[in-house]
Amino acid sequence: MSKLAAAAVVALIVTAGAASPRIGRADEPAGLKYGAWGFDLTARDLKTRPGDDFFRYANGAWLDCTPIPGDKPGISLRIYESDLAEARLHAIMEDAAKVSSHAPTTVEGKVGAFYKAFMDEGRIEALGAKPIAPELDAIRAATTREQLGALMGRQVKDFEGGAFGIGLDVDVKDISHYAIYLAQAGLGLPDRDYYLQASFAEKKAAYQAHVEKLLTLVGWPDAKAKAAAIVALETKIAEASWTKAEERNPDTTYNPYSLPQLEAAAPGFPWAAFLKAADLGAPAKVVVVEKTAFPKIAAIYAATPVDVLQAWLAFNVADNASPYLSKPFDEAFFAFQKKTLTGQDEEEARWKRGVHAVSGGDYGAGDHFDRFGNLGWAVGQLYTARYFPPPAKAKVQALVADLKTAYAARIKKLDWMSPATKAEALKKLAAYTVKVGYPDKPRDYSKVAIRDDDLVGDVRRAAEADWAFYVARQNGPVDRGDWGMTPQTNDAYNGSLIDIVFPAVILQPPIFDAGADPAINYGAVGGVIGHELTHGFDDQGRKYDSQGRLRDWWAAADAKTFEARAKAFGAQYSAYEPLPGAHVNGDLTMGENIADLGGLTLGLDAYHASLHGKPAPVIDGLTGDQRVFLGWAQAWRGKLRDDAVRRQVVSDPHSPRQYRVNGPVRNIDAWYAAFGVKPGEKLYIAPDARVRIW
Repeated sequence: MSKLAAAAVVALIVTAGAASPRIGRADEPAGLKYGAWGFDLTARDLKTRPGDDFFRYANGAWLDCTPIPGDKPGISLRIYESDLAEARLHAIMEDAAKVSSHAPTTVEGKVGAFYKAFMDEGRIEALGAKPIAPELDAIRAATTREQLGALMGRQVKDFEGGAFGIGLDVDVKDISHYAIYLAQAGLGLPDRDYYLQASFAEKKAAYQAHVEKLLTLVGWPDAKAKAAAIVALETKIAEASWTKAEERNPDTTYNPYSLPQLEAAAPGFPWAAFLKAADLGAPAKVVVVEKTAFPKIAAIYAATPVDVLQAWLAFNVADNASPYLSKPFDEAFFAFQKKTLTGQDEEEARWKRGVHAVSGGDYGAGDHFDRFGNLGWAVGQLYTARYFPPPAKAKVQALVADLKTAYAARIKKLDWMSPATKAEALKKLAAYTVKVGYPDKPRDYSKVAIRDDDLVGDVRRAAEADWAFYVARQNGPVDRGDWGMTPQTNDAYNGSLIDIVFPAVILQPPIFDAGADPAINYGAVGGVIGHELTHGFDDQGRKYDSQGRLRDWWAAADAKTFEARAKAFGAQYSAYEPLPGAHVNGDLTMGENIADLGGLTLGLDAYHASLHGKPAPVIDGLTGDQRVFLGWAQAWRGKLRDDAVRRQVVSDPHSPRQYRVNGPVRNIDAWYAAFGVKPGEKLYIAPDARVRIW
């Protein structure tokens, strides 16, 4: 059930309401303090100069006194927001469970039955590994590489993994149609670096023990030797795999093949059987992402003994299904995936995991449940009906319009871009549509069978229905109203349809506060709306035109100037070292860093425009510009455990939070003026060395 997902961008939402005392809400998580006008003055560390560490200046006291909960890899204001969403979803599911039946027919009943099945620990314990017996039996019966490759094709609708991943998305060279995308896969650790870098040797050894543990739990023969062989196999795949930074470049990741061409280019893997098992038949075209890795991984597959491939596939099934199985499986999953890889001390309460299992979406628990069968769109219908206020939609759309106006003004004033490229950039900016809250058309769940006594079966059937939805439309016209995130997902994104999507959950407290000072709001969400807009013009987003096609619309000199400025910006980030030996990867995080710089700059511009020439008020001794920057810094307040940080810097396109604040501000002239930052302070950059892109 793995999916090829576009990188999603963290987002927060704002409103431009007048400053007024903030009224607390009864359903807010404990610990939220935002003062009278939207910024928590007590969170600052006034012993730290803004010019030395602006992130700490704005958030240091909070960082010092706020512990990371035992059941989380980190703590942040976004997690507080996620906690609120989680509590609301819990209420929805408890209510749905009361009205559900054994095999319900309504959307609410199906959500309730799925949740009840997850919460029925007695039945889950009694079943042990039996729920995944069909998959394990099929693996034992598959005695050829072709048969095993076919089973790997089932990953889109079951618990299998595989050497390659499958996804369906808009064809970026033919935007009126969808395309089948194939990508490298096969790694059980977060990134190839975990296999290849000595600094991750302990994690790799723990992973091998984890593989052995799960193979033992399912009764696989010779578990210890097979675990060693599996890790050796994945290490070879890691050596052949592209880096995550290399995977960001659309110029090199769009490689169309006919099926015969793919079979000739990457022999040794049963492509026809793989695609047929994924219900894709014999497609006329597939798009390969990591072109040079495919022949190598296919050759590795062809050279691997069948019994090792069988064990590998059995482990993938057990690992992917573990959170839905009995306690020994779930404990093994937590011990490795959460404790070892992120440093999380305690497992979340079962009801929280149940909420995530039914809903999907990453709002605090990580993305495992989002990768497998769930009723996310059904839950979204229930969530928005209860909690999403209709006026918020118009308010956010108006804010985006303000930010688009500010962006257009900046493009027109750029001194390094030619008129022809500016015209294309403005055309693309105007083409963006904004989707707020929830999709206009609800997903049909009438044919999805859900039972309150068959958790693993519910997961399978939900996954099958989800994949069938995408397969059914692959030959039809592209649905321009499509959404890639459910309404309850605490995130936002800039999509392939030239759209910007803000799901309903991010229109909730603590970030969306009509009583906050406008400057705070423009800094927090004004900045993030600008962030989303800028993604269409970051180092990779700029390569798509106003219709979403992968097309070079830049004058050569303009592209050269952009690339030089982006390179200088990336060098700044690559010098950041959040932990000894753990550096930010400026190439991997380039798109997000450019979006942060552009977003905060646009938020400040939009705030200035909102004043209509009048002076900004001073509140608690803070100017309007100071409050904009503090709003951005507060929005990113948070911290991670060390293991989670080390994982982030090698696998996440987002920089650690402190650099999402310090990195952009030190390149914005207005920040220096607002806080009196002088040469000699740690964040100071000379004016001629500051990076200015958008």
